[in-house]
Amino acid sequence: EHPWSIAEKRRIRDCQQADIKYLSGWKQWKRTSSKSLKKVLSEVKELSSYLELWRHDIHSIEGKFGTGIQSYFSFLRFLVLLTFVIFILMFSFLTLPSIIAKYGIFNSSFAESPPKNTELHCTVYTPSGNQGLVYFYTYLKDLLSGTGFLEMTSLFYGYYTIDAAWFSILRYNLPLAYLLATFAYLALSLLWIIKRSVEGFKQNLVHHEDQFQSYCNKVFAGWDFCITDPNAARLKHRSLQYELQTDLEEERLKRKIADRTMKEKLRIYSLRIFINIIVIAVLSGCFYSIYRATVFSQENSNDVGNKNFQANLFVQYLPSVVITLANFIAPQIFSFLITFEDYSPAFEIRLTLMRCVFVRLANIGVLLFSLWSQISHCTTDKCKACGYNYELYPCWESEVGREMYKLMIFDFIIILAVTLFVDFPRKLLVTHCSCKPVQWCGLQEFGISDNVLEIIYGQTICWIGTFFSPLLPAIATIKYFIIFYIKKISLIHTRKPAARPIRASSSNFFFLVVLLIGLVLAFVPLGISIAHIPSSKACGPFRSFNTSWAVVPATVLGFPTGLQQVLHAIASEAFAVPFFMVICLIMVYLIALAGAHKRVVEQLREQLALESRDKLFLIRKITEAQR
Repeated sequence: EHPWSIAEKRRIRDCQQADIKYLSGWKQWKRTSSKSLKKVLSEVKELSSYLELWRHDIHSIEGKFGTGIQSYFSFLRFLVLLTFVIFILMFSFLTLPSIIAKYGIFNSSFAESPPKNTELHCTVYTPSGNQGLVYFYTYLKDLLSGTGFLEMTSLFYGYYTIDAAWFSILRYNLPLAYLLATFAYLALSLLWIIKRSVEGFKQNLVHHEDQFQSYCNKVFAGWDFCITDPNAARLKHRSLQYELQTDLEEERLKRKIADRTMKEKLRIYSLRIFINIIVIAVLSGCFYSIYRATVFSQENSNDVGNKNFQANLFVQYLPSVVITLANFIAPQIFSFLITFEDYSPAFEIRLTLMRCVFVRLANIGVLLFSLWSQISHCTTDKCKACGYNYELYPCWESEVGREMYKLMIFDFIIILAVTLFVDFPRKLLVTHCSCKPVQWCGLQEFGISDNVLEIIYGQTICWIGTFFSPLLPAIATIKYFIIFYIKKISLIHTRKPAARPIRASSSNFFFLVVLLIGLVLAFVPLGISIAHIPSSKACGPFRSFNTSWAVVPATVLGFPTGLQQVLHAIASEAFAVPFFMVICLIMVYLIALAGAHKRVVEQLREQLALESRDKLFLIRKITEAQR
């Protein structure tokens, strides 16, 4: 790892080998075992790289279409792994113990205690299961909406009614495990995203520090000399070509911006203001449409007098349909408008992503706000005694889970339908029809911002819905797995890469930042559901508690007195205020340290520049002296 020549490294290695015979037996064994451990770890790391999911596919995409599109597929692979880990977490701590206890496997048993201090009418819950003769399309409807035979399965919150499970002499507190598993998957997602964001930020920082250094790295150190396969060499060559093309494109735009006259600046700024007004109007229209559709659906979906089955079904699914249409149409409008604003490719992705984030994440917020307003709307004393609208929503957590389930299923159906019924027919028309309008339209470009927003939207639904539907991460994992191959086939056969290539270093970091925004926004509805809205008294593990959070104080009361005092002291203001001040001091210190390091780096860069100038000066003098 030292910056020495190979000859110097060999000399030092020979000296170390000669000194081994003078070392004690313990030091000889320690040095030998250290070298063996490093060799084993290196071989394990090399072997694990071959087991990496979609390794060959992503390398092939990188070589054919550039690092920008490759960053999307790498991001999709990260979400597959994340949702799969969340599914393993929820299944291991919630679903598996419930199934084992209910079926008495391994001599286990369970206990279900009725809610205390609760009115009897609040505990009535009769799922709308299918009885008698059932038509085939009813099962299809239940599969799409999460009702019928799916309503009381382990997919939704209402299935987990066990208060405690006994495995031999061990007692398993399912309500506490349910809440802790929720906190665990949110914390795991946060830490994993931050870890990847820090790595991407380092690459982004190095790239933006010195443009000349980026060129030097690609030209002199960009080739992988371990490549022996001609196909792999061809892929690597294409990848470097796309990266250099991106650098040249951004340099051209920078020069164009620097050479703008005052008249051109006034024109482009006026055009951007006008386009932003159009964007605000589109956002407002989307929000209002979703709000009206949600209110209309909530008011009419339970209308008993409506005998038209198809109309009632359409009204029930109206919010999901409107949200899906808004998520599909708005990004298309934004992608069209951004081409007139004359931004760099990297900034186009960022701006389009931020605009689409407001549409997609606000859509979920409007839906949840409408649901909660209906859930908490009480006009009678019986309803106020329960704390929520028990007549319409006897198990409101499962109702929210079904809405998240429908959003995820509808989102997948739209992605599949666009590929089958839009991209493939367009490809056939462009290939076999020589009409000028068709050839002018051409193949659709693979929009990175649109595709990234699709999966970030789906992941936000997964984070919110996992509390209400613990097995939703399994559905999300299968969905992302299928989407990878759908997008790969669509990219290779029905779409074309962007006319202006995109750099992956800055895009990867920004994708993770937007994903982090989605995670932070998911904290809000989950926090309100856990701490504010009364839990259902007819279903779920929190039937005996006023809210889901109430299980934590109830569990703490069962601890020894000394441990209770310690936990209450940690949760008090006397501990929180000094802890917050210490954290602020540490942050100030780290910020100051980072500023000092940055100044040192700038001084070293200036010193390197001066040394290069001195070398050029000496070369000129030597050349003149030789002449």
